[in-house]
Amino acid sequence: MARYFKIAALIIVIALVSISLLGWWYLRFDVIEAPELPGEIEAGVVRHEGKQRGWFAYLPASRGSSPPVVLVLHGSQGKGNDIRGMSFYGFDVEAERAGFIAVYPDGYEGHWNDCRASASYAANQENIDDVGFFRALVEELQGRYGIDPQRVYAAGFSNGGHMAYRLALEAPELVRGVAAISANLPVAANLGCAESGQPVSVLMINGTADPVNPYAGGLVEILGDASRGEVRSALDTADYWAQLAGYSGEGEARSLPDQVADDDTSVETLRWADGLRPSVELVTVVGGGHTMPNPSFNLPLLLGPTSHEFDSAQLIWEFFSALPLVEPRRGN
Repeated sequence: MARYFKIAALIIVIALVSISLLGWWYLRFDVIEAPELPGEIEAGVVRHEGKQRGWFAYLPASRGSSPPVVLVLHGSQGKGNDIRGMSFYGFDVEAERAGFIAVYPDGYEGHWNDCRASASYAANQENIDDVGFFRALVEELQGRYGIDPQRVYAAGFSNGGHMAYRLALEAPELVRGVAAISANLPVAANLGCAESGQPVSVLMINGTADPVNPYAGGLVEILGDASRGEVRSALDTADYWAQLAGYSGEGEARSLPDQVADDDTSVETLRWADGLRPSVELVTVVGGGHTMPNPSFNLPLLLGPTSHEFDSAQLIWEFFSALPLVEPRRGN
């Protein structure tokens, strides 16, 4: 009998070790130290709706007067500092190179009140006015740093990407352009935002092997939580923004050269741009997951493969910086 107990104990130990190794394999990700850059980090708080909302910014030494600003929005259950690390400080590096201010705000209890009406997190259930918060934040940044209010951009990952869509839908006069990574617009029955009908330049970066935000559309599910509801496909989302900007064609399609042969991903783009209307671009990462493409580092395999074909922060800033500076737009 003692022999059977020993065998059973050994099996349990092996199973626990296997589960631990499997969990480590799927949850592990690369962690790096913040690079040494000549700029400064500064934190602040905006009081909005009676709540203290935190943010911090990377202030590049290279910035001039009236610099642009990129609002970088974290994903679910995150904070500003999380997306800074999750992007492997790429926005800090780009900010120093190009002279814009990178700002990392905190959502409400780890989330943004985006356009997915069915979402169960507190920001949505309490109907937090995040659009109003961003208006207040931009005003604060203008007062502190003299930012150019006509060159305010928003880039977000996952829940942050959905929040960027909300800014484009409801506050098109606030942001000249937005970039959304791993996020599709919700279907009409799940849309909790008001549509202004005004076009905005939009860049989308979506992976075809995303296990959370389905590239082809459908139910968004995170570890069994399906409360976020259904979203449109990536192509339908891009087409929505393109039609809003006045484009009627299918866009210019390109397959980009494979930069990294062993990462099992490739990149295709679909672009609408004529220099007169807002630009819209869908960057499809074939084989990519719910991750931020970057040249060197990996996010957890639980989120799918991380592509190394390009650097997300660099690509996003290239898109933003190429947008024309037109006469100030008027909001509703």
